[in-house]
Amino acid sequence: MSEMAGIIVFVASFIYLVGFFGVSFYSDDEDEEEIEGDVECEILKKNLVKETTVVMSTEEDEALIQEVVSGKTPSYSLESKVGECKHAASIRRVALERMTGKSLEGLPLEGFDYESILGQCCEMPVGYVQIPVGVAGPMLLDGKELYVPMATTEGCLVASTNRGFKAIYVSGGATSVLLKDGMTRAPVVRFGSAKRAAELKFFLEEPLNFETIASVFNKSSRFGRLQRIQCAIAGKNLYIRFTCSTGDAMGMNMVSKGVQNVLNYLQLDFPDMDILGISGNYCSDKKPAAVNWIEGRGKSVVCEAIIKEQVVTKVLKTTVASLVKLNMLKNLTGSAMAGALGGFNAHASNIVSAVYIATGQDPAQNVESSHCITMMEAVNEGKDLHVSVTMPSIEVGTVGGGTQLASQSACLNLLGVKGANKESAGSNARQLAKVVAASVLAGELSLMSAIAAGQVVNSHMKYNRSSKDIAGKA
Repeated sequence: MSEMAGIIVFVASFIYLVGFFGVSFYSDDEDEEEIEGDVECEILKKNLVKETTVVMSTEEDEALIQEVVSGKTPSYSLESKVGECKHAASIRRVALERMTGKSLEGLPLEGFDYESILGQCCEMPVGYVQIPVGVAGPMLLDGKELYVPMATTEGCLVASTNRGFKAIYVSGGATSVLLKDGMTRAPVVRFGSAKRAAELKFFLEEPLNFETIASVFNKSSRFGRLQRIQCAIAGKNLYIRFTCSTGDAMGMNMVSKGVQNVLNYLQLDFPDMDILGISGNYCSDKKPAAVNWIEGRGKSVVCEAIIKEQVVTKVLKTTVASLVKLNMLKNLTGSAMAGALGGFNAHASNIVSAVYIATGQDPAQNVESSHCITMMEAVNEGKDLHVSVTMPSIEVGTVGGGTQLASQSACLNLLGVKGANKESAGSNARQLAKVVAASVLAGELSLMSAIAAGQVVNSHMKYNRSSKDIAGKA
């Protein structure tokens, strides 16, 4: 027994000594796990070092803020200098407060992905504005139920549009038709004489030349396809309006690239052509223009519905005769008296803007996108109401610009039109245009009914006036 005890003590002592000097008795699998763990640790260390390289100390921040305030460091260069977008926005924000002596308290900085807007949506950010998003619906459009997101700060707007959707839904829904789909860009070029300008005009409008010009234009994009060219002369100046399809993108950049290709090609045969600008306002972008109202720009859509007599009475609280009369005197005659250009409606711009902001469209294009004529007439022996909106220049896209931001992308997803349609290029953007038109139809129907029933003032006083003393907190 004593010998056995001695052997056990010897073995235990040997194992202890070997372990003390670092010899491992792990299995091969455990070795692999340990090696993988070491590698992971090294990766984490490298990432930590990488992250800490863009995290500046308080002293460094203060020095940089002072440089911005003094003008030594341009505000626009902070992202590249700091290396992290949110941090750059924070420094810019503090510098701005010091330079102006005004507080930005209330303008949030946290909770936004500043990397997502770098180089494409907004320069020199200092925060972001919060706009509430309401949902109107369900809307029954072309047999499909949809809920429409609307970003607005105007009380009553979502509620009113929702009432219009209800009236349309219980009456069987709305029907829409896409009439045209083509974005435009119109450069202005100049010659030494009006005769030379006319020669280029005739060349561009000659059908035999279109195929060659289109092939040059179409090289700029997989989706951009030239549809037609329309020219207008003013003395020695020629305005060339190109129209092309743009897939699911709104398409301004796409068509501009194609136009530049064509201009470069034309200069080979017209070397005396002076290109004054890629846009000569004959497009026409972000401005009310008769050319958009007549020829269309973007998506041209007509949307209609027949509202049952009992729905007009019970849901809209008015009569068919009252709506028809008011529409003629307000939207048609009244707009004509005002010299309106594309504004033969009650408030199309309200709905267009709300949907545009929610879905990441260019809010400035609300100008021409809100061109709309609202028509109302009694049908079915005067019992029911036929209502329609015709909108010739709805400019929307589901890819590019603000559509890729998280909030706006979520709203597009709600409508089922997020991103590009891989099966049918352009289908998502066309569907979004129809949704805009149907939403305008609902908004027009509800507001006109409220006016006819004398409910506008009371509704706005109830839903568009706050009893809270928010100003006292400023």
